[in-house]
Amino acid sequence: MNISTNAADQVSSDGRAVVVTGGSSGIGKAIAEAFVANGDRVAVLDRAGGDGDGTIRVDVADEASVRAAFAEARDRLGPIDVLVNSAGLLTESPLEEMSLAMWNETLTVDLTGVFLCCREVVGEMRQRKWGRIINIASQLAIKGGVGLTHYSAAKAGVVGLSKALALETAADNVLVNCIAPGPIETPLVEGISESWKAAKRAELPLRRFGRPEEVAPAAVLLASDPGGNLFVGQTLGPNSGDVMP
Repeated sequence: MNISTNAADQVSSDGRAVVVTGGSSGIGKAIAEAFVANGDRVAVLDRAGGDGDGTIRVDVADEASVRAAFAEARDRLGPIDVLVNSAGLLTESPLEEMSLAMWNETLTVDLTGVFLCCREVVGEMRQRKWGRIINIASQLAIKGGVGLTHYSAAKAGVVGLSKALALETAADNVLVNCIAPGPIETPLVEGISESWKAAKRAELPLRRFGRPEEVAPAAVLLASDPGGNLFVGQTLGPNSGDVMP
């Protein structure tokens, strides 16, 4: 399914305008497909793509790139109703061996990128008195992870950003929430060591990692009306039992 071509050709005229960053693979792709199946108009923004597949190329760590990508998304979809921030970076290193460059890259992509994308849509959503922002965090934001201090810190920042932004915007019916998945079988996780993954599987009550399609319904729920209308600053946890708040 080509989810990122002119979505107006694929869905009914009353479908919502949905932007998914990091939507070319993994969780983001599953979420984009779920919104298309729900009858919404979807634009995928991703660092990969832009070569005729309909994906809008973006570097979420670059302010100018984000502005240009969202301008193109509005040209395709009109005003944006739903934003899903799923773009992310995952590397592995003990803190004592971690370079500043690795730390900065992770924080810039995984946290600053969320800030830049939220800032692009929140004003227009508040003016229209309706909007949904869904930020993909991680269960490691809550419990941390060996060799993943940078990633855990960035994702904890995403949770905090989402709660604070939710307080700023809820009165205008712009609802901001998080999804904090556990380990999911995606290209993002493929770069993590097999020893880390084996140890993590042994910790999980389900004894397995999740699949992207098992996370995507949470995003559709948070964006739904009335199903998502009471979620404000919340963090949903499809995490195989790794965290039980």
